[in-house]
Amino acid sequence: MIRCAICGERKASAALRVCADCIRSGKGMEYIEEAHAKIRAAYKLVSSPPKTNGGITCGLCANECKMGEGERGYCGLRANINGRLVSSVPEGYALMHVYYDPLPTNCCAAWFCPGSSQFGKVNAAVFFYGCNFNCIFCQNETHKNLAAARAMSEHDFVSAVVQRENAYCICYFGGSPEPQLPFAIRATRRILDERDLRICWEWNGCGSSNLVRQAAELSSASGGIVKFDLKAFNPNLSLALSGVPNERAYENFKLIADEFFTASTSASSTPVLTATTLLVPFYVDAQEVENIARFIADIDPRIPYSLLVFHPAFYMRDMPVTPREQVLRCYEAAKRHLKYVNIGNKHLLSLSL
Repeated sequence: MIRCAICGERKASAALRVCADCIRSGKGMEYIEEAHAKIRAAYKLVSSPPKTNGGITCGLCANECKMGEGERGYCGLRANINGRLVSSVPEGYALMHVYYDPLPTNCCAAWFCPGSSQFGKVNAAVFFYGCNFNCIFCQNETHKNLAAARAMSEHDFVSAVVQRENAYCICYFGGSPEPQLPFAIRATRRILDERDLRICWEWNGCGSSNLVRQAAELSSASGGIVKFDLKAFNPNLSLALSGVPNERAYENFKLIADEFFTASTSASSTPVLTATTLLVPFYVDAQEVENIARFIADIDPRIPYSLLVFHPAFYMRDMPVTPREQVLRCYEAAKRHLKYVNIGNKHLLSLSL
């Protein structure tokens, strides 16, 4: 950690160089842009979503990249080649890795998901490469290594999951599923035609609203869960931590809540919607959490919300585990508005300041 390059007083990550309060007030954005450009250059990814006049627009996520000839989109998975939007993989394929995680597992919704009692069964964990965000603290940064990713066909994926007799659920994550959501939706429909599985999504929530709705329908019908990672509330802080705006996440969260949550709250049902927030030390504080909790409560105070203890990762390895005092303040702020609040990664608190 260092002292903030703007105020010289509060703590800041060495990567961002600016503290939370200065960022929230709109100061130091030049440092933020420099930090994200540096990270993305290391993976040969564009520094910001392209917006070229006359370019081809990709509508899969909120970035809505508008790519000129030869330009590649922010996620790195699509490009404008000879005036056509071309994917990195052929139709019917995705850059992904599948593994089978024994239940119960360290799922963000494990504290209320029925999968936590399914001993002897497995979760088909689907890791997608590519992401529409660029989180400074990313804990799965291997998704950026697109050249190392293997393409899997829809047929092979569907067959593998259907034949796995002890599979109980599927969780799509990454990166984030948004850039490859059409593949996931098609494959999931085929799987559910053959057997019953719970379908879950763990994403930043900034996908196309139409695709997000289709994905949520699959979760609602199968008893699965849609998990939104609401990273920050203040727009400037969201941009600093994740590289792009996240307003769409809140719009999509409300959309899913309004259409699916109430129907999933009977005594025999699992809530279809939940939110998580990673408590990044000295950045995602009680002010951010209270605003997020208030937003959720205005929709429905019964929506489960989990606060995740941070551990150093990616370009925030100089940061500590979330201080215990910060965790407690955030928990108290969330509980003022919501009925069901959880602290995740509690084991890390033994390492906190």
